[in-house]
Amino acid sequence: MRISGGKAGLRGVAALVVPALFVLAADDAAAQKKPPYWASITAAKARMRTGPGRNFPASWLYQRAGLPVKVVETYPNWRKVEDPDGVQGWMQANLLSEDRTAMVTGEIRTLRASPDAAGKVNWRAEPGVIGKLSECAQGWCRIDVNGRAGFVEARYLWGADGR
Repeated sequence: MRISGGKAGLRGVAALVVPALFVLAADDAAAQKKPPYWASITAAKARMRTGPGRNFPASWLYQRAGLPVKVVETYPNWRKVEDPDGVQGWMQANLLSEDRTAMVTGEIRTLRASPDAAGKVNWRAEPGVIGKLSECAQGWCRIDVNGRAGFVEARYLWGADGR
């Protein structure tokens, strides 16, 4: 076994340490975010628990990746979340993403070409449809549902700031 020193050896150590520091910084940034904030479920199956630990019983099993949730409290590797039905419980932080999604609520909603009630109709979405959320302003949000995008009033979206 050969141990090298000098600048070349230090570069190798730095190459390992620097990425690790970025990972730790990203975890710290997520842990320091102040609730309430929006997130989405990343896992195809995610359990909600009655408390912040695997020793607490599961109260729900979510089987819908992308479902928006509101984070209302944090605990080291756990997040207390509220789902679109108002149910609250704890999920492991690694099951959640800060990617913004939203769910259409109420009745069939029109996705318009512009953020205006008179804008051209692009699509219609049923209640429960989930899409990627962007460009929220003045009571409207742009939502993209598998490449079919348009603007919807924020008040009709669970996961938008208008709710």
